[in-house]
Amino acid sequence: MAFDALRDTLPDYAKDIKLNLGSLAGDQTLSEQQKWGAFLACAHATGTPALIRALEAETADKLAPEAKTAAKAAAAIMGMNNVYYRSIHLLKNEEYRTLRAGLRMNVLANPGVDKGDFELWSLAVSAVNGCGMCLDSHEEELRKRGFSAPQIQTALRIAAVVNAGAAVLRAEAALAA
Repeated sequence: MAFDALRDTLPDYAKDIKLNLGSLAGDQTLSEQQKWGAFLACAHATGTPALIRALEAETADKLAPEAKTAAKAAAAIMGMNNVYYRSIHLLKNEEYRTLRAGLRMNVLANPGVDKGDFELWSLAVSAVNGCGMCLDSHEEELRKRGFSAPQIQTALRIAAVVNAGAAVLRAEAALAA
């Protein structure tokens, strides 16, 4: 279990992060694909090598290849969209909101997995990347697709805990260097 081994590497001061990772791994609010896809997408969004390697290994037998690709695609496309739309939202000049984005986003139309799962992973990555405009857009789409508030909250909890784990791992790596 790569995931358990990763949790064990977290220092004692991050005990809450360890506990939350464990409880979310066992959470039943989401399907296994939804849950592990959210973990994987968020790991890729953090860019933290140890976390990415652990979740790639952990999901090897939990996610179909198409789902793994889609989770990574969610991290990739949201890496672009979250910067763009967060910037548009933060700019005082509202003219930018009226302009066409002009960015390719084909994967959104055909992600290779259930569109709801992809939206859930995009929401989680948007939380990691801090884009309120994207969070609102994906939450609205998920609600239209019948996702409940507890399911959406679970994806947000995964994003928060994976992001915190990544921060701890980066800090510890910096101390070791």
